[in-house]
Amino acid sequence: MKKLLIIGFVWPEPRSSAAGSRMLQLVAVFQSAGYQITFATPCAKSDNAVNLEENNIEQVSIELNNSSFDDFIKVLNPDIVMFDRFMMEEQFGWRVTEHCPKALKILDTEDLHCLRKGRRQAFKEAKPFDTKYLFNDTAKREIASIYRCDLSLIISEVEMEILKNDFKVDASLLLYVPFLLDNITDEQLNKQPFFNDRKHFITIGNFLHEPNYNAVLYLKETIWPLIREDLPHTELHVYGSYASLKVNQLHNEKQGFLIKGFAEDANVVMQNARVCLAPIRFGAGLKGKLIDAMRNGTPCVMSSIAAEGMFGKLKPNGFIEDNHILFSEKAIQLYKEENGWVEKQQNGFQIVNSRFNKTEFQVGLMSKIVETIQQLTQKRFNNFTGLMLQHNSLQSTKYMSKWIEEKNKKK
Repeated sequence: MKKLLIIGFVWPEPRSSAAGSRMLQLVAVFQSAGYQITFATPCAKSDNAVNLEENNIEQVSIELNNSSFDDFIKVLNPDIVMFDRFMMEEQFGWRVTEHCPKALKILDTEDLHCLRKGRRQAFKEAKPFDTKYLFNDTAKREIASIYRCDLSLIISEVEMEILKNDFKVDASLLLYVPFLLDNITDEQLNKQPFFNDRKHFITIGNFLHEPNYNAVLYLKETIWPLIREDLPHTELHVYGSYASLKVNQLHNEKQGFLIKGFAEDANVVMQNARVCLAPIRFGAGLKGKLIDAMRNGTPCVMSSIAAEGMFGKLKPNGFIEDNHILFSEKAIQLYKEENGWVEKQQNGFQIVNSRFNKTEFQVGLMSKIVETIQQLTQKRFNNFTGLMLQHNSLQSTKYMSKWIEEKNKKK
């Protein structure tokens, strides 16, 4: 049986983050292709982590800066190693190359960290985002990681274009793989609560993710008071895992601003709401909250950052506004007008079924993997930048890791 080793940044938490959901989607693709999967990570496991062993996936804890990983991977001898975010490739990629040189190396970027970091900095400085912010130190690390791998999975069409046009990464190293979703069936559509069966607004997101906390703060201080003035009896239900004290302090029942915390079932709370709000002001990748909203028939009002890469040429499942006054006006309109609400809801169903069809992307991913494995020697030879970045004179992460390991031994 073919073997896949996934080296995770964290244990997957599908109920806490879109990244966790996406990881399980990728796992399902490889399982359906007959791979035996091992998931390994140096991260401690939280209560929200899914039990992968229930899905016949071996779970292994590994250590940073420790040669025990070398023994582990030599025994496992995987056909493919997939790194969950570039930081894991930095830590373990060189060990994979040394001990399993024939293994196909895949990087799942999740989203472009350099893009998110650059936008965050531009936002904090209140300046337009441009390549000055994009070409940051994180970009140097992340793009180097992409070159050291044989294939990188990119979740957003916008990020595909940024990599090809701004960073000049060869298209042969990249593959567009968005969220991988089952089609919404007619039976599921008929079970969705109608307009009058729903009430209140919702926003949802992992609070450890800074763009989500910033969006909630923006709602609290700027947008929600405008909505509440016109709709005094409505509430905004704020869901998300890892709510800290500063998040919980935003709770105010008189204002109808309710911090609900962790959602046991995001589908249920999303179906109960009439409108989803996503005024995200910086970030990258695709937004899991919008996927949850579309699958559960909840139209959205969102920022252009939130909408990025989501709709293609299709009409969105709501309104896209960056101005806070227009944002609040569209939220009120969507909440009040049933006909417009139903139209936006139908847009969302169409987007899920046409742009995130699991079967279509599953076939494309496995075909690309087979092609890359068959031509691996030539592809690596053609990727001279990748070869250069693996030369010992440029392997600072490798030698830093070896130094830390020796230092730990002396302790």
